[in-house]
This record gives sequence, C-alpha cells and structure tokens, in this order.
Amino acid sequence: MKNLYEIVDIKNLLFVFDIENAPDVERERLIVEKNVNDSRQLIELFDTLLKPEFYEYTDAEQESLINTLDHFLKVDDNFDRVFNRMTTYFDDDVTDRPGFMKVLLECLTKYRNGKDSGY
Repeated sequence: MKNLYEIVDIKNLLFVFDIENAPDVERERLIVEKNVNDSRQLIELFDTLLKPEFYEYTDAEQESLINTLDHFLKVDDNFDRVFNRMTTYFDDDVTDRPGFMKVLLECLTKYRNGKDSGY
C-alpha cells in the first residue's frame, strides 16, 4: 500500500500558531516573543507549544506526521501551501520555510523517541 502524504496534516499541526486558533493571551505572547528565524528560539517554542499537543496524538498519527514532514522535505517542497494558508502570531515572516520544517522534524523525532519527554 502506498503512503499518502497530505500537506494539510502539517498545517493542522501548526494551527497552534494560527490567529484563527482560540484566543490565548499567554500563547500569543510566547509566540510573538520568539524569533522564528532562529533555530534555538524555534526549538524553545516547539517544546513549549507543540510537544504537549504532539503527545496527544496516537503513535500512528505521530509516525504519520514525521513521515509526512520527511517526505515533503525530501521532495524539496517550499511549504508555501502551509504558510500561505495561515496567518500566524509570528512577528516576522519565516524566511527559510524548509529550514523551519527541518527544525520541526528534528523536534517531532526527538519527542517521538522519548528524549526530553516531560509529558
């Protein structure tokens, strides 16, 4: 059976950063304070906001997200279909979208492997 990779799955994971998400002043403040073009700050942001949500996914869903991200990175996707369809709280535009996704993949893989699990 062939795997079907959907870019919308990545967008759904990143919904926590979207203005359309339910208002949360603390979350908004955390997002705005970080430089999304700095990998260290991006990791801090993912660890704070995405890790708890990622752990709510089933094992199969976690694997699927990791495989989906990996697939789109390997085919050199520019991720415009993710970023152009959402309005984020980020203070700056993401200048290196594939780089952003590489950091995301590294974090999700780390969470999946149980490293740094605080949940």
